[in-house]
Amino acid sequence: MSSSQLSAASRSSVFPQGPSFTLEDFSSRDFIVKEFIEALSDSAICNRRSTIGPATGNQPFDPKPLIRTFEHAQRRLGELSGDLEIRENELSAAVRRAEAQHSQNLNTLGKKLKQAIESFQQLDTSLHSTGLPGGDYNGAMGNMAVETGRKLEELDRQRRRALDAHFLLECWDGVSNRGEITLLENLRRSGSGEAKVRSAQIARQLLRISQRLDSKSWSESGGRNNGSYKNGSASPNGNAVDGNSGFRFNTREIIEKFSETLEKDLLKQFDDFYRKANFEGMKDCATVLQDFNSGASVVALFVNQHQFFIDRSQLVTEEVGGDPESWDKLADPDAEPLKVEPSLQSLIDEVRVVVQEESAIIKRAFPYYEQVLGKFLQRVFQQSIQQRLEMVLEKANSVSSLAFLRSLQSSRSSVSTLVDELKAHGLTEHPDAISSQTSLVLDQQLEDLFVPYFVGSSYIEREKKTLEELYTSLLFKFATFHSRRKKAATTFISSLSKSSSELLASAREAYMSRLESSEVSHTQKRVLLQVADLKESNDVPKPNDVKFTEEDGQPSVAYAKRMLKWLAEAVGRGLELSVNSETPKDMLALLNLLLFAMGEGYIEVCLDAALEAAVAQESGKAEPDFAYLPAVRVSISIANLMVMCINTLLIPLAAASVTVRREMEKKTNLTIVRIEEKINTIEQKFIDITLMWVNKLLAGQKKNDFRPKEGDSTAWLEKLQTPTCASICAFLTRAHNIAVMSLPSGGANLRQVLTEIALGTRASLLEHFKRFVVNGPGGLMVTKDMTQYADILKSWDIDEQIKGPSGAMDVLLEVGSLFVIGPEALRERVYGTGSSSGGRSGNNAATTSGRGAGGAGHVEAGLTAQEVRAYVFRREDSNTTAMQHVLNVL
Repeated sequence: MSSSQLSAASRSSVFPQGPSFTLEDFSSRDFIVKEFIEALSDSAICNRRSTIGPATGNQPFDPKPLIRTFEHAQRRLGELSGDLEIRENELSAAVRRAEAQHSQNLNTLGKKLKQAIESFQQLDTSLHSTGLPGGDYNGAMGNMAVETGRKLEELDRQRRRALDAHFLLECWDGVSNRGEITLLENLRRSGSGEAKVRSAQIARQLLRISQRLDSKSWSESGGRNNGSYKNGSASPNGNAVDGNSGFRFNTREIIEKFSETLEKDLLKQFDDFYRKANFEGMKDCATVLQDFNSGASVVALFVNQHQFFIDRSQLVTEEVGGDPESWDKLADPDAEPLKVEPSLQSLIDEVRVVVQEESAIIKRAFPYYEQVLGKFLQRVFQQSIQQRLEMVLEKANSVSSLAFLRSLQSSRSSVSTLVDELKAHGLTEHPDAISSQTSLVLDQQLEDLFVPYFVGSSYIEREKKTLEELYTSLLFKFATFHSRRKKAATTFISSLSKSSSELLASAREAYMSRLESSEVSHTQKRVLLQVADLKESNDVPKPNDVKFTEEDGQPSVAYAKRMLKWLAEAVGRGLELSVNSETPKDMLALLNLLLFAMGEGYIEVCLDAALEAAVAQESGKAEPDFAYLPAVRVSISIANLMVMCINTLLIPLAAASVTVRREMEKKTNLTIVRIEEKINTIEQKFIDITLMWVNKLLAGQKKNDFRPKEGDSTAWLEKLQTPTCASICAFLTRAHNIAVMSLPSGGANLRQVLTEIALGTRASLLEHFKRFVVNGPGGLMVTKDMTQYADILKSWDIDEQIKGPSGAMDVLLEVGSLFVIGPEALRERVYGTGSSSGGRSGNNAATTSGRGAGGAGHVEAGLTAQEVRAYVFRREDSNTTAMQHVLNVL
């Protein structure tokens, strides 16, 4: 109660009254005990002042008004407390009644729920009890419920189909009779994706209906001329005609216009969503357009409007640049192949990033994302990469054929790496493995990019042509040198009719005319001339200025290594680029080229030249010049390199085809056999020429070399050997050194050649000394010569059985001793070693008993009795009695 209320109450009565308040005053949210007490005190003080009057100084405190006020308030609070208790008791009783009612309701509801559950269980049991004994009735009930459910579903479908048909008929009625398509427009403008899908479906159905019921609108003229409709003419807007039967509308054109409008609207909406990165909206539009026209238009919009293709369409016309030095290195066969062309590599790097980023967008924006990704990849490969690849390869082809092949290899490797990285990324399936469909698309695009360069045998033919050009350039001087040799060796008249300089000029002109053709670029021409170690034609005023040396006609292992290196590069490039099934045929083609260029055109030409030089020295007019022989060793080394390359590189790669491999082995063996036969022929010529010259030197032996006069005996004895022996030893030493230097030391050829020469020289010496009469001092000279011969031949690396103790070379020493020992010593030697009659019966028992089982018919380290008799008979003292006795014994 406020103070104003208290003062008003005091004025209304003569006697002051206590404060008045109810339960509502205490139930208010604004009730505060302090303020309530202060209000009671204020009302008591105001009543006191009103009764006493104005204050006259300090009045004593009078507590009675306060006491009466608080006592009244206390009595009032007691009354309110009693009222409150009564109300609390009433509410408590109402609560107890409500709780009892609630408990009763719960029990009732629980019983009802239990009954419902039991009923449901009985129904469920009846539905599933067809297979239980005694459950026929329940099973019938279950089957009936299932059948009822099916019928309800069928009726619902029929109802929906009826509604759709009704709506379709309404739309057709509006199109055919009123020329409007309002219902579809309203459905399209409803905004929901399902409504747009349904409008697209109905539009397609309307087109089929129009095609069946309004065939005139589907005529070739499209219903826009007077002959399209019977008894009618075209309306001004082209959509209807006015005939005797009233208006008839061009339903096809109306529906198609609506379809175009719907498609344009969806495409525009899709483009807006794409620019706002609203992937859900893009997906809704794509779904509608997929149902409308299989999504071709929206995919084309997405791909064509992509910023990557817009930017690249401006850059694709740029010419392929690059450093000229890099292109020169690419055309140089001895330089290491460079990486892919920079602009193409930049494009590939950009494609890698763009495809990975766009694959995530495609998956979120399209329900059929794999199809869209496939179209996007096709556009990337077939437009951007293919156009740039063609420009790069065209530029490389204008540089040289080798530059083209190297660019093709590097480009294929880079694009293949791109495909592998995209597969590893997963694209729309990232971070999972890429789908098989997308993987097939990538493989197909990679194959389609390079198919034009591998049609038929075009690739291997280009490889062969490139290698042929390089081989021809490298062996140009060599081939020209030997062609001059062959032409000059025909007849004397032909050699006079065409001089060597003319041959050189004609060969160079033929080679230069081929390089001057339009097919050969300036860079390729310069590279080929550089390989051929020639200057460009502009720098050479006359072909006669080209100088050839003997070294140009000699084989070179360095040249062979370069040829094999070029071949190995071509093989590696072919394995990376060509189809695996064609590898055996490609290896056969390269083998034929190698056997022709290196086998026939290089090794066999060298061997033929060496053989001709050897044959030319058979006349024996001058001392043999074995300068042709070192070329044999180089030819053998080149042949070994060629065979090693064939056996380790070419033939194993043709293992997939047994027929091709056998053919390659057959051709290789034929070439090897020809080379070995020519090498054997040259070695045999070397042996024959060496022995021929030894015989010629022996023929120049003077008769008095072993029969000096008595006055010359002292000076003669001081000589270590005869002049003929000195010449033969010097010649044999030179022949031996050349043979060691020219023939491989690791094989048996060198030992066999030296053994043949040693045995042939031994035979010539044995026959040679049967023709000279030897006196006493001459016998000493024979011994010296034989010792020199034996020492020379035994110092060679020949068969140990020939040069060892009691070998064939010791016969020379024994022959020399036959001319110096006396009759008695000769008789003792004959009797001591035994002798052979050589088929002649002897009367001497010692002779017969002296035959050995292992040396029948031989004495003195392999000499027969007839040979000993022939040497002894050439002694000047053979007519003496003692020597005749020895001769009779022999």
